[in-house]
Amino acid sequence: MATTKSRNARSISDFLDADNNLARLSVHAGKLLKLQRIFERAAPAALAQHGRVANMKLGKVVIHATNGAVAAKIRQLTPRLTDSFRQSGVDVNEIQVKVQPNATRTVKKTATTPANIGIQTKQGLTSLARGLPEDSPLKAALERFTDRALVRTKSR
Repeated sequence: MATTKSRNARSISDFLDADNNLARLSVHAGKLLKLQRIFERAAPAALAQHGRVANMKLGKVVIHATNGAVAAKIRQLTPRLTDSFRQSGVDVNEIQVKVQPNATRTVKKTATTPANIGIQTKQGLTSLARGLPEDSPLKAALERFTDRALVRTKSR
């Protein structure tokens, strides 16, 4: 049974790597996640929750802020943020801050609403998570998702 699970885990990776567009998207998403974590460590907690790293291209990091006041404060922190990015091995030469109202609030609201899935889907996702390595971010995400998901009792 363990080989079936590890084959499932590899097939997801193989699927992402098989298509050049998906592979590039996956790599870019990983970079943005790394940048977001650096941003959250470098910025004060109250400020970090109102800003999101939206993109990075050619050394320019784009951060979305929920309002003008947050954007202004993040702009004041750009020297500290630039240093933090560089110390983490990210080649940054510019940080651009844009106001995107409700950008982070929408994400938080969506994340707190439990999904409504069928029992077979939940069992499949739980099985997939068991087959992933212990330190896998995907395993942790799947476990959080299945723990929070509501099982649909009636078919629609």
